[in-house]
Amino acid sequence: MIPMDRLAQITQRFQFLEASMSAGSDGADFAALAKEYADLRPVVEQIEAYRELLDGRAECEAMLADPEMAELARDEMASIKEALPKAEEALQIALLPKDAADAKPAMLEIRPGTGGDEAALFAADLLRMYQRYAEARGWGFDMVEEQMTELGGVKEVVAHITGQNVFARLKYESGVHRVQRVPTTESGGRIHTSAATVAVLPEAEDVDIEINPNDLRIDTMRSSGAGGQHVNTTDSAVRITHLPTGLVVTSSEKSQHRNRDKAMQVLKARLYDMERSRVDSERSADRASQVGSGDRSERIRTYNFPQGRMTDHRINLTLYRLDAVMQGDLDEIVDALTADAQARQMAEMNQ
Repeated sequence: MIPMDRLAQITQRFQFLEASMSAGSDGADFAALAKEYADLRPVVEQIEAYRELLDGRAECEAMLADPEMAELARDEMASIKEALPKAEEALQIALLPKDAADAKPAMLEIRPGTGGDEAALFAADLLRMYQRYAEARGWGFDMVEEQMTELGGVKEVVAHITGQNVFARLKYESGVHRVQRVPTTESGGRIHTSAATVAVLPEAEDVDIEINPNDLRIDTMRSSGAGGQHVNTTDSAVRITHLPTGLVVTSSEKSQHRNRDKAMQVLKARLYDMERSRVDSERSADRASQVGSGDRSERIRTYNFPQGRMTDHRINLTLYRLDAVMQGDLDEIVDALTADAQARQMAEMNQ
């Protein structure tokens, strides 16, 4: 049962925010009020729907005492009893603690794992899959670092993805993705298994992470294309080393100034992710059991091309439409992972 006093507190806070905004707050104050108001609005809508059902149930109980209204009340009561559990579950989900990073843009990093050239080609397939998913959702997809092999595979890519709830939709993609298929370079028709690693990091803002300039070593170098060949003769690529952690970030567009900004963006995201991971570790001694924990050493998904199936091992979800998945049709997978994470959260809160 959801505590009614908690629902009353949320509703009162929502009404206070509404009144404060109407009173004419300005600048940063108004922005902060508007954000909290927007966050609470879907919760309050669920509260109102839940309360309407409770009120309807009370009215039906009163009507049952009237012989002339009893039959109508019983029909209405049956409908309310069917709707109440769904409304309560929807409200519980709305009341779950929100990940502060959910609304943020994200940094997507893809690297080949075991499997040589085939792993690099699969990493390129994953890159196209996420690009198409971003396009379908109207997100921005900006390459920060892109190192390709001569066969068109990926050595390493880092992309900046912007839009609504990017991190919330992509955060469960972090992990080892495994592929089973016959490589184009395989003449004997044998199925090979290879892998690629995906990391999705929430973009860090200046208020999220502060970097001491003295902790950075910034080097410039020549940009290089596929196969390591120089594509220009100017020292435009930028490599930033964060000395306390040893993290190294590179960006190799033609503009050195833009490279420095992009590299700093990636570095902040990685440091922010490290801090989030540290806090998560302190909250739970068994992070491996948490969906979306960011444990990238664990295989999360298998793409089996001969059978046309994709299996997500964390939730035992298998889809026999691999072609559509590789074209960026990921919503069913993302929705299932999100629902599973919410169910785990509710189970923990009810313990």
